[in-house]
Amino acid sequence: MIKRFIEGMKAAERRRVFYALLGGKALGLALLFLIIAGIPAYFGHRALADDAAAPPAYVNPMNNMWVLITAFLVFFMQAGFMFLEAGFARTRETVNVLLEGIVDTCLCGLLFWAFGFAFMFGAGNGFIGHQFFFLHGAPETYGTTGVSLLTFFLFQYAFADTCSTVTSGAMIGRTSFAGDLMYSVGVSGFIYPIIGHWAWGPDGWLNTIHPSAFHDFAGSTVVHTIGGVISLCGAIVLGPRIGRKFKRDGGGAMPGHDLTIASVGGVILWFGWYGFNPGSTLSAMDAAGIGRVAANTTLAACAGGLSAMFWTYPKTKVWDLGMTVNGFLSGLVAITCPCYWVSPFGAIIIGAVAGPVCALWVDLMEYLRVDDPAGACAVHLANGIWGTLSLGLFATGQYGAPTPTGADNSAGAVVTGLFYGGGANQLIAQLIGSASVVAATFAVSMVLMLATKYTVGLRVSAEGELEGIDLHEHGGGAYPELVGSSHGFVLPEEGHGGAPARVVVPSPAT
Repeated sequence: MIKRFIEGMKAAERRRVFYALLGGKALGLALLFLIIAGIPAYFGHRALADDAAAPPAYVNPMNNMWVLITAFLVFFMQAGFMFLEAGFARTRETVNVLLEGIVDTCLCGLLFWAFGFAFMFGAGNGFIGHQFFFLHGAPETYGTTGVSLLTFFLFQYAFADTCSTVTSGAMIGRTSFAGDLMYSVGVSGFIYPIIGHWAWGPDGWLNTIHPSAFHDFAGSTVVHTIGGVISLCGAIVLGPRIGRKFKRDGGGAMPGHDLTIASVGGVILWFGWYGFNPGSTLSAMDAAGIGRVAANTTLAACAGGLSAMFWTYPKTKVWDLGMTVNGFLSGLVAITCPCYWVSPFGAIIIGAVAGPVCALWVDLMEYLRVDDPAGACAVHLANGIWGTLSLGLFATGQYGAPTPTGADNSAGAVVTGLFYGGGANQLIAQLIGSASVVAATFAVSMVLMLATKYTVGLRVSAEGELEGIDLHEHGGGAYPELVGSSHGFVLPEEGHGGAPARVVVPSPAT
């Protein structure tokens, strides 16, 4: 081999090729080493970053671990959403629901790391942040919380993912997967973090309303109203599913295929809410605040589930499971904003109102012929607004803003609602914040949905929808014993070795 190499190098052409290859490989290795050294330095690697010698900020171990654990709880809500939406969907769109939930979660994580977190929590102006892109230049801790920046990022990523998942609930059964990818980029990367900055950013303009600043403790507006408005825009642009006949036209809602997993999904969401709301204290040392928030969360959910069930019964003469599940979810959405500042009695009233609000909004959507299979708009939009306004009515005037060690109950910090002698100032601030977020989100979301419709396509083809979106978009369904076709499902005959016995032709509701 060596001899052949020496003989070959005697030829000038071969020498030029050899030196060219050798030089290219050397340049490639140099570039690789430059990337290895440069990227970590740019994105904050402690060994090479400019501030490597700076002493680390103080991280409170208790607060940090508390927020980390509650971030895991909020993340687990994705399982609840997937169960809930899949149960309210039809069999032939179950895989689509599940895959959308998984892919939205993956996509949101990368987008929120790249620029969503910067838009939302970086300092900038009243409307958008412009720090911490790719988490570059981020400090050890977030503000004065004693919570590490990466822990806070993970907690807020779980919130962003929740908003993105809420959006899909009203768009089940007819959204193309390419369209889902496109609008999810807009939601997770831009709409949620930029509008969320208005209320939760360090210099958001809603924090400067006088004489009372806007408050949203855990996201009735920032997470749920934004997600609900986007889902409404998506449902409007998509139009109803093929075969969906509304009550005005002598029809009714298409039944979900599995209320068992829908109900279990709802309860998983309830469990995850104990991360969503109590975790928003950002402090394990605020023991009284955590207990108050958790109790209020529980009571509002209980009241919402019962009030929705009893409200619906006189009209339908049935004890409606689906409405009861959405009722307790409505109570949870409503209490998310005021949970830190209201009493247990106030939480029960807020939840009790949330149930009928959900039922009435479902009726409104039916009247307007807007197809919302999972009730996302009724639960998240209607009760996100109600919960936000309820703070201006039921805040007791006993508690101020949460701090790393507890509530700031100084005279100028407490939040007082109209029913507790605080006047209308807080209610007006809540109204301004909610209306601004709804209007801005609706305008931007309609543009996003229409842009998706006329580019990659928001809705699957009619042929694909009739065939079944699982089979058309994903190559198979969630239930392999039901062999889907455009003509029917071949069902095995029980006790005969699985031999096809009969063909059931699905209606549009199957």
